[in-house]
Amino acid sequence: MRYLTAGESHGKQLTTIIEGLPAQLPISADELNDSLIRRQGGYGRGRRMKIEKDLVSIMSGIRHGYTLGSPVTLALTNDDFKNWQDIMGEEPVDPDTHIRRQVTKPRPGHADLNGGMKYNHDDLRNVLERSSARETAARVAAGSMAKKLLSELGITVAGYVRQIYDVQAANLDLTIDEKIERARQSEVNTIDPHQEESMKRVIDQAKQAGDSIGGVVEVTVDGLPPGLGSYVQYDRKLDGKIAAAVMSINAFKGVEFGIGFSAAHTRGSETHDEIAYDEDQGYYRKTNRLGGFEGGMTTGMPIVVKGVMKPIPTLYKPLESVDIHSKEPFKASIERSDSCAVPAASVVMEHVVAWEVAAAIVEQFPSDYMEQLKAALTDYRERVRTFG
Repeated sequence: MRYLTAGESHGKQLTTIIEGLPAQLPISADELNDSLIRRQGGYGRGRRMKIEKDLVSIMSGIRHGYTLGSPVTLALTNDDFKNWQDIMGEEPVDPDTHIRRQVTKPRPGHADLNGGMKYNHDDLRNVLERSSARETAARVAAGSMAKKLLSELGITVAGYVRQIYDVQAANLDLTIDEKIERARQSEVNTIDPHQEESMKRVIDQAKQAGDSIGGVVEVTVDGLPPGLGSYVQYDRKLDGKIAAAVMSINAFKGVEFGIGFSAAHTRGSETHDEIAYDEDQGYYRKTNRLGGFEGGMTTGMPIVVKGVMKPIPTLYKPLESVDIHSKEPFKASIERSDSCAVPAASVVMEHVVAWEVAAAIVEQFPSDYMEQLKAALTDYRERVRTFG
C-alpha cells in the first residue's frame, strides 16, 4: 500500500494517488472531509485558513461508496488559485515580469535556500510552494482512508496535543474514545481541559510578540494484535517506519515511543514491560513503557508515539537572511502567519501514523478485498492468543 502526493501550496489543486487499498472498503467523502476540516482548525492558525476550504473530490477508485481495488485518486481544489494564476500558472511569462516577482530572500528554517541550491532555482518560490506544510492536507486525505480501513478492523487511532511551549497536559488515564472526544471538544486539541486556557494564553503571547511556538503531540493506536512489523530487516521494523513518517511532517524534529528519551535515565527494571498471560486475552504486558513495540514489532499493547514540532520559522518579526542575487543582508519575507500550528499538526501526525499501521496490516495479511482481510486478521488474532 502506497501513495504519492502532487501539487503546490498556491497551485490549482493537491492530488493524492493511493494504491493497494483492499476492494470493498466502504468510503464516503464526508468521512474524508471530516479529517481535512480538523486539520484546518486549531487555535493559533492564521488568516489563510479562512481562504482554504479543503473538501475532497474523489476522482477514481471508488464506485457507489466502495473501493474497487484499483488506485484511488483524491483532489483538493484550491479556490484561491484565481488570485495566483499569474504567479503560479503553467504558461511561459515575460522575463521582465518574472524578475520582478522572483523570491530571492530565503527564510531561515525553511527549505528555500537548500532547495534552491539543490535544484538550481533562481526563484525560490519554486521551492517554497512545494515544501510548504500545505502539502500535508494531501497526506491527511490518504491517512483518512487508512483510518477508515483500521476502523473496519476494530483498530482506533487518536491524535492530540501533549504540550504547547512550556504548558504540558497531564498524563490522564483515559480510554482512547475519551481521548478522541476531549481532543475534538478542545480548541487546541488537548485531552486536558484544565490546561487549555494556559495553552491558548501562550499562543496569544507569541502572536502579540510577532513570534511563534511549538510543542509536543501524541498519537495512540488501540486494538492492534502483536507481531505487526518484523525484526528480520531494519526496513521492516514498524516503529522505524512510523518514526520516519512522523519526522517527514513539516517542522517535526523529534519522535519517541512510550517513555522514549527518559529511558536514558531509568534502570532496566523501570523500563521494560513485564509479560503476563490470561486465558481470555492471551499474552499481555503489565505496563506499556515501550509504547507498544519490542524488536520493531507490536506487542499488542497500544502504540503510543510522540512527536515534537519546532516553532514555525516564518515570523512577523522576521529573522535575517541574505539575498541570493545581490548577496546583501535582508529581513526574511513573510509567507504565512500562524503563531502556533501544533493543534493542526496533531491531526497530521494522527493520519500519517494511521497510514503506516494500515500499510503494515495490508502487507502482512491477504488483503485483495475487505472480507478476506478481516478473516485473515481474525484467524491471526486467535492463533496468537493461544500461542504456545
